Amino acid sequence: MVMTIDVGNTNITVGVFQEDDLEASFRMTTKMPRTSDEYGMLIITLLEQNQIHHEEIEDTIIASVVPNVMHSLEGAIIKYLGIKPILVETGIKTGIRVVTDNPRQIGADRIVDAAAAYGLYGGPVLVLDFGTATTYDLIDRNGSFLSGVTAPGIRISAKALWEDAAKLPEIEIRKPDSILGKDTITSMQAGLIYGQIGQTEYIIKKTVEEAALGPVKVVATGGLGRIIANETKLIDVYDPNLTLKGMNLIYKKQNRKSGRLRR
Repeated sequence: MVMTIDVGNTNITVGVFQEDDLEASFRMTTKMPRTSDEYGMLIITLLEQNQIHHEEIEDTIIASVVPNVMHSLEGAIIKYLGIKPILVETGIKTGIRVVTDNPRQIGADRIVDAAAAYGLYGGPVLVLDFGTATTYDLIDRNGSFLSGVTAPGIRISAKALWEDAAKLPEIEIRKPDSILGKDTITSMQAGLIYGQIGQTEYIIKKTVEEAALGPVKVVATGGLGRIIANETKLIDVYDPNLTLKGMNLIYKKQNRKSGRLRR
């Protein structure tokens, strides 16, 4: 089995694959500082909770946009699983060629999403990730990463509302029954969700128009992506496990049978 670890700004998402099948997935918070021992024990416990013994893990691949957790996390994988993990970084085989002005500025998570969307659905493809930030990345039919748009995520926008406006409360992020808000909470929910739908549709249309690549497949992922995908016909596919699948695809390109270290 191969363990994929996606280190995002809010959560660390872990997937366990048997070939192409995602056997289990679980999350840990990113912002809580942990030692390598804490990471190691937590990962082993969560694997066991999913009926997977840690010795069944033959290899691991990590994509991270949070550098300050990597020392402890990588150390945990080495110490507790006996595996030297593959890191998604410059020089690794991904199947994606970045042709932007500053390729090194493209985050590992975006490369992984691009690899997944292109590998699973072909190109040209526009991949949307509704995470801490909402990102829109365009890949052409040859697997070239052409451009990207970065916007505040829904949670960031919500947090700005209730932290910077003294009389606005912290609310549940959900789609209200109507855009016609009748109180403070539903008016905020309407602004957040319908505002995100409008932003999403405009950026998709403008990207497809200016790129002039012909028909473009639109694939979305990310925790709150389902809410938006359900409200627009411009998103063709919503895949909550897109990033984990992309890491598994990238792992296969490395042609490494096992990352186990000799004891």
